[in-house]
Amino acid sequence: MTHSPTTPGVVAGRLPPPVLADNFADLHPPLDAHEAAVAADRCYFCYDAPCMEACPTTIDIPLFIRQIATGTPEAAARTILDMNILGGMCARVCPTETLCEEACVRMDAEGDPVQIGRLQRFATDTLMEKGPQPYERAAPTGKTVAVVGAGPAGLACAHRLAMHGHDVKLYDARPKPGGLNEYGIASYKTVEDFAAREVEWLMGIGGIELTTGAALGNTLSLDGLVKDHDAVFLGIGLAGVNDLGIDGAGLEGVRDAVDFIADLRQSDDLSKLPVGRRVVVIGGGMTAIDAAVQAKLLGAEEVTLVYRRGREAMPASEYEQNLAAAKGVRIIDHAAPKRIVGAAQVEAVEFDYTDDDAKPTGDGFTLAADQVLKAIGQKLGDAASLKTEGGKIAITETGRTSVAGVWAGGDCATGGEDLTVTAVAHGRDAAEDIHASLMGS
Repeated sequence: MTHSPTTPGVVAGRLPPPVLADNFADLHPPLDAHEAAVAADRCYFCYDAPCMEACPTTIDIPLFIRQIATGTPEAAARTILDMNILGGMCARVCPTETLCEEACVRMDAEGDPVQIGRLQRFATDTLMEKGPQPYERAAPTGKTVAVVGAGPAGLACAHRLAMHGHDVKLYDARPKPGGLNEYGIASYKTVEDFAAREVEWLMGIGGIELTTGAALGNTLSLDGLVKDHDAVFLGIGLAGVNDLGIDGAGLEGVRDAVDFIADLRQSDDLSKLPVGRRVVVIGGGMTAIDAAVQAKLLGAEEVTLVYRRGREAMPASEYEQNLAAAKGVRIIDHAAPKRIVGAAQVEAVEFDYTDDDAKPTGDGFTLAADQVLKAIGQKLGDAASLKTEGGKIAITETGRTSVAGVWAGGDCATGGEDLTVTAVAHGRDAAEDIHASLMGS
C-alpha cells in the first residue's frame, strides 16, 4: 500500500517505488571519458599545489589529473590508491568543497574549482572495473596484527599491513564490514552497493581474515588481543550516541539518526521503510543533513533541521546545507530542544531560541512532529585501559596509544574528524609505524 506524504504517523510507502528510485539515484553521476578529459584540462598542474596540501591523505592531485589528461586513468588511480586505498569511496563522500576543491587556484580566480572529486572517481572506477586490486603482498613476515573495526581506518590499516607481508585478523562488531561507509552515509552518495564492492576488492590482496560480530569489550578483550597478536590497531569508531537530556526523549518516534540511516542503507526495498509525516532532525553535522534529506526523499511532508548555533558554525558544509534546502528541508538555527511532547507517541517538540553562546534566550516555539531524529554527536564506547583525551583515545602522530603494542585511529581517536579520508590517513600511517616497529626499523 502506498501512503500519501500527508498520511499521519510513521508509515512506509509514502512514495511509489519509481519515485523513490529517482530520488535516491546517484547524487553526482560519473564522468565519461570525454567529460573527464575536459575537466582535467582545466587544471593548472600547480607545482606547489594547495589542493594537495588540503588533502588529509596528501594525494598528488596535479599528477593524477595530468595522468587522466594524457589518457592513462589506470595510472592516475594508482597515484590515488598509493596514498588512499579507499580513494573510490572518498571520491564519492569527501566534502571536497571544504578540502581540495576549496583550495583549488581556480576557486580563487573564478569561483569554479577543478572537479577533483569526480575526476578521482573516474580514475578509481576505471581501475576497479578492470579487475582485482593491483597491489601484491611482500614475503610473509610471520607477524600477526589484530585490527578491530572494519571501517575506513581499519580497512586502510589492514590493507597496508597485508601489503607489507603481515597476517591480519580483522574484527568488526556488525554483520558486514565497511563501518560508516556501509552503514552511515546517505544512500544517494554511494549507490549500487559500492561500499561492499570496494571492501571485497580491497580484501583481494589476501592475508586478511575477517570475523564479524566481534566487539571490543564483548567478545574481544584488549588484554587478550595484545597477548595473542604481535600488534593491535583499534579503529572502533564512536559506538554510543549522546543523549538529548530532555523530557520526552523516550517517546515512540524518537530515534538516533545513525540508526535511521543504517536501516535505510541496509534496506532492499525503500517503499517498506517507515518515515514520519512531519520529521524534526536535531543536530547540525553531516549525519543530521543526511538523515534530513533522506527523510524528505522517502516522502515526509515536512522535514525541519534544528541546530543550536548559527549556520556558519554548523559542522556540515555550506554545500551540504544548500543541498538540504534544495531538497525541501527547512533549516532553523539558534534553537535548542527544550521538551518533546506526547502521550506515548511524539506529537511536538518545544524549542528555545539561543544566543551566540548557544544559551536559551527565554523565547521559543513549537514544531508539530511525529518523528524526531537526533544527531547530536556520538561518544566512545569501551576504551579498556587506554588513556583518553576529549572523549577519544589519545594517540601520537603515528597512532600509538598509552598501551605498548596498541595503535588506534579514525573517529575513536584524537584527531578523528568524522571524515572517511582522515580515518584512512590514520589507518595508513599507523600501519607504517606498526610495520616499522615489528621489523625493528
